[in-house]
Amino acid sequence: MTDSSIPKFFEKTLKERLGIVADFSGLSQDELKIIEDATGGISFDQADGMIENAVGTFALPLGIATNFRVNDKDYLFPMVIEEPSVIAAASKAAKIARIQGGFKAEAEQSYSIGQIQVVDVDVQSSIPKVIAASNEIISLANSKSNTLSKMGKGAKEVSCKDIETDSGHMLIVELLIDVGDAMGANVTNTMCEAVAPMIEKLTGGKTLLRILSNYSTKRMVRASAIFDKDAIGGENVVDNIILAYQFAENDPYRAVTHNKGVMNGVIAVATATGQDNRAIEAAAHAYAAKSGTYRSLTKWAKDANGNLIGDFELPLSVGIVGGVIQHHPIAKICTKILGISTVQELSCVIAVAGLAQNFAAMYALATEGIQKGHMKLHARKEGKN
Repeated sequence: MTDSSIPKFFEKTLKERLGIVADFSGLSQDELKIIEDATGGISFDQADGMIENAVGTFALPLGIATNFRVNDKDYLFPMVIEEPSVIAAASKAAKIARIQGGFKAEAEQSYSIGQIQVVDVDVQSSIPKVIAASNEIISLANSKSNTLSKMGKGAKEVSCKDIETDSGHMLIVELLIDVGDAMGANVTNTMCEAVAPMIEKLTGGKTLLRILSNYSTKRMVRASAIFDKDAIGGENVVDNIILAYQFAENDPYRAVTHNKGVMNGVIAVATATGQDNRAIEAAAHAYAAKSGTYRSLTKWAKDANGNLIGDFELPLSVGIVGGVIQHHPIAKICTKILGISTVQELSCVIAVAGLAQNFAAMYALATEGIQKGHMKLHARKEGKN
């Protein structure tokens, strides 16, 4: 099966749903059994190896959003979330987007930014010294990761900036590191720590913090879609959605709730695939405030035919090797369900989930109101208790 448009998926039994997902993604019987296990896929011993002071495990619902087509390829989106209506809304948004060809997305190369803080230093005289020694710094950094070096990746560039603080000027040396298909936190931190003594010797200053930045503006992802005006109720609805977007773009109180809806989609897929969702959230909200005012993460407009156009841009650090995905069986399975082969493809999928969820929320707000569908699904949940 290669078509993610599955009629009445929500009406099917668990066995039927899992059978469809298995056919679509090529899951084995063992993988299906792991999903069916109510513990959430990990034993206490596994949990105890992942964190400190473990006392148990905590399961969240795992669902499948259907109908997604991204860059002319069909996907089923695994989503981990406790909130009713999110998965249904994302699936509906994806179904409408298919009318105009689905979603388009692109992701940049996976560059991580590492920062070394230098204090007690003459910043202006130190910057030329550090830049002049860039090749030596890069060589030392890359000696700490044979894997990246063999792949032609690793540290690529050294830059410096002068920041003024209450304690005086500080020199911040930044490493730009191609981390490949990894999220890259550990290797970035290792490289920063490795080059710190050399930077101290070059500058005569004292290095303090040596750590990656989660504000990953060198690994941006962009997603877009056209939503057919007739499918969403006509040009008046399109206009109302644009007015709703303009509210969020110009009022931080609305923007926070607006962006929370975006992140419902982003974080649900990120959690399912074992990503660091705190890093993703922090970067997203910093990016929303890049103008100095907190604004909408998405942009909405109308094309010449009166259809609704949505765009979403996000700094996004994710990985398909290392991290939780190596240890959590369901994270591995969810990545397999997506059928992705590169970290850029995963980034595109996650961004599309955010755009779809934002459209669905604004569509509901601009028409029937958010509570009608939301509370209907709440009532369904209560009826099962």
